[in-house]
Amino acid sequence: MDLVANSLDSRELSALARSTNEFEIARPRRVRPWRKLLLGSALSIVFLFSFVIEFGMVPTASMERTVLVGDHLLWLKLPYGPTIPFTHYRLPQLRTPKPGEIVAFRSPIEPDDIYLKRVIAVAGDVVEIQRGVLYINGSRMPEDYAHVRASRRWSWQENISPRRVPAGSLFVMGDNRDNSEDSRYWGPVPVANVLGEPIVIFWSYDAPSSAWLDPSLLHQVRLYASALTHLTQTRWRRTGLLLCFR
Repeated sequence: MDLVANSLDSRELSALARSTNEFEIARPRRVRPWRKLLLGSALSIVFLFSFVIEFGMVPTASMERTVLVGDHLLWLKLPYGPTIPFTHYRLPQLRTPKPGEIVAFRSPIEPDDIYLKRVIAVAGDVVEIQRGVLYINGSRMPEDYAHVRASRRWSWQENISPRRVPAGSLFVMGDNRDNSEDSRYWGPVPVANVLGEPIVIFWSYDAPSSAWLDPSLLHQVRLYASALTHLTQTRWRRTGLLLCFR
């Protein structure tokens, strides 16, 4: 009896060991902490650049003195209805730009082009320009940010008869009034075209507009690589410059 009992005990123990091993093999593996961190970081970056902020670079001088050619900036796009990735749908716009703010928007003439201008007037405002002097609703507007040559020649762009900004639109102009195509040329911009508001300059590199506008990928790679050997061309004082208060 003792031998049979011992034999049964051995079988039970073997069966129990096999079932335990099977259970351990079937148990799902734990995700390693670094994988969770990597996945969470990737999702956060995708969300951040899809809905919250975006990189931009200024290739022309239309906003000089406020923004210079070669300024690289971040703009905030969440309040202005960013596009849902891989679709043509946009989130609702949470706010409308106010006069004096700088905005990034799609050109009403060339939708693939993105411009950076200052909002001068909003829907319902009456805009008038007399010999380069801006009037909004009959009142002369102080424009400390505007850059105007003293020896400029007056043209039709500096003499615009009173016009009311239509509903759902903005009247925008570049701070560099002598070198800016804006609402004086192609009229008001739909609020729906606004993509975001520039908030900070994170890097600025002194190179001509022709260099930044060159579409060649090889040329762009060489241009950015030159920053490693031409450190003095980086405008260090502009790093971290806030644009949302200018």
